[in-house]
Amino acid sequence: MEFKLRVWRQKGPEDKGGLKDYQVKDIQPDMSVLEMLDTLNQELVESGEEPIAFESDCREGICGMCGLVINGVPHGDQPGSTTCELRMRHFKDGQTITIEPFRAKPFRIIKDLIVDRTSLDRIIQAGGYISVRVGTQPEANTCQVKKPDQEEAMDAATCIGCGACAAACPNGSPMLFVSGKVAHLAKLPQGRTEAARRVQNMLETMFEEGFGNCSNHYECQAVCPKDIDIKFIAKLNREYIKSLAKNEQE
Repeated sequence: MEFKLRVWRQKGPEDKGGLKDYQVKDIQPDMSVLEMLDTLNQELVESGEEPIAFESDCREGICGMCGLVINGVPHGDQPGSTTCELRMRHFKDGQTITIEPFRAKPFRIIKDLIVDRTSLDRIIQAGGYISVRVGTQPEANTCQVKKPDQEEAMDAATCIGCGACAAACPNGSPMLFVSGKVAHLAKLPQGRTEAARRVQNMLETMFEEGFGNCSNHYECQAVCPKDIDIKFIAKLNREYIKSLAKNEQE
């Protein structure tokens, strides 16, 4: 297989970037998009050109580092998959493929296809955890959790923090990401103690980072590689309203 690529190239955060055309040949159908880029980079290095900078780690759909916008869609148009799971057989031979970095106001481009997503880390640091001292908690089996609550918490916890939701949202909102973190802890007894403070701090940090609010476009759910349901945003909003009511009572 062979393809014409239009790849975003940008030397640094302050430089003006743009799309550059490349041609790749002898691409195997079972290659992932990242492996195809590896092949292109090998050719660029051999010809004395600078390789395309992009992120990857596990290449198993787990870490979320590989986020690229493929033909205008974060992670590509295959539902429930990350960029590293997107195979070249999903494209037509000879097709033009446009590859860009994730686009959202807080996602500053570092180089080429690499963006700074530490804003998501700061949202987690604001409240996406439980505060316990090691060794002080009771044995897990003594704290029963209802089966429906277990399953819903796990469904929310599958978020890998890739940022595709913010990249797809017209408002640049990562509320699917935030809701996954809030909802999975809100469903478990270990997370209830800090629930009010957690949701307020995480949302406050989200807005401070420059992200937008959810306006129910459902684009986040469509591109989420873990198929996280937008119902968790509703759960996030309920948790926030409950936290405000708790503050008034106190």
